[in-house]
Amino acid sequence: MALATAIALSLVSGAVVARDTKPQEKKEALYPNATRTEPKLDLKSEKDQKAINEGLDAANNGEKDKALQILQPLADGSATSSKYAQALALQGIANLKYNDGDVKGAITTLKQALDIGVMPNDTYFQLKYMYTQFLVADEQYAQALQSLQEWRNEGKKETADSYGLEGNIDYRLEKYPEAIAAITKAKSMPDAKPQGSWDQILAASYAETGQGDKAAELAAAELAKNPNDPTALNNAASALIQAQKYPDAIKLMEQGRAAGAFKDEKQYVNLAKVYLIDGQEHGDRQEANASKAAAVLDDGMAKGVVKPSAEVYKLQGDAALTGGNEAAALAAYQKAAPLAKDGEITLSVARLQLAKNQYAAAEKSATDAISKGVQHKGQAYMVRAEAKRGQKNKQGAIADMKLAAQDPETSAKANAWLKTAGTGK
Repeated sequence: MALATAIALSLVSGAVVARDTKPQEKKEALYPNATRTEPKLDLKSEKDQKAINEGLDAANNGEKDKALQILQPLADGSATSSKYAQALALQGIANLKYNDGDVKGAITTLKQALDIGVMPNDTYFQLKYMYTQFLVADEQYAQALQSLQEWRNEGKKETADSYGLEGNIDYRLEKYPEAIAAITKAKSMPDAKPQGSWDQILAASYAETGQGDKAAELAAAELAKNPNDPTALNNAASALIQAQKYPDAIKLMEQGRAAGAFKDEKQYVNLAKVYLIDGQEHGDRQEANASKAAAVLDDGMAKGVVKPSAEVYKLQGDAALTGGNEAAALAAYQKAAPLAKDGEITLSVARLQLAKNQYAAAEKSATDAISKGVQHKGQAYMVRAEAKRGQKNKQGAIADMKLAAQDPETSAKANAWLKTAGTGK
């Protein structure tokens, strides 16, 4: 999955939901069609009412120690005989835990409050929805989907946000057609206030189901509404790339770069990569695209946005090599090699040095690459063997070719070489 966007937990940003402990004027029910039987409240003690109100007020005001001092005895059941007071105290503590980053503890505590089963429907279903959001925050997506379905089935309520949340969950469960249906439903609801994350999920789900054109269409429309939004630009470009519409992606990204919308290194790096990919697919513009890729990286580095790194230098080397400039490629790879975690780039250095008949340098680079670690050891031994042969070190070359022959990937070539050299079996 390419998407990492989560729907905001709007009900759990620090506010405690349930607080009403006193009879008030009749309000319009939030869940008038709920199938759950409304329980009778057992909160009769004024002392309990006062304690609950003080504890929840303290929790809402960020006074954690005071809130826990009041709410914990109620939650334990040691300071009240009222199940309703106990449930309210538990949900207050659940919020405190969530705000402290203890999401798992918040889930457990809030479930205890819900399971007591004494809350009025409006409070119960609000907290059930919050519980679902807690599960999403803890990446328990299957459980979250079940909880959301229970909320909708029992509460008999449909909202745009709930379908947006469902789409988010479906996407993370890799249920892409269901995610598309849920987000589409969310956007069609009368109370819809579309969020950027909805379109991101929808576009990503289209891409995952092979509907790249729809993903690109959606992302382009979002960009048209927010032309100066770098996130919208990135999403639109990503959708076009996933749809393999590389010229369109390049055009869009270049417009963004010209407008000053490129704010981070990734944008420059991605544009350079798309130039190279497009060039590989269309040989007639391979050299021109390689030059443009290099220019993009140079621009980013000149502006201080693109920082020196193994990835950036390697990309510069790839662009130079694709454009036929081996000297520039070698210089870039030599800058990248010391910064790399393994020896792959150093092996690229060795290959170019070998091609330029720099045999001693190629031997050293190949040795360094092997020491640092390469994925294809047989290839590295073959490069070093050729470098040794170029230095008239026949025995050294044979020794390396024998090592290459032990690698299934290079065994056939190495044995053919050894046979020609008169040492094969």
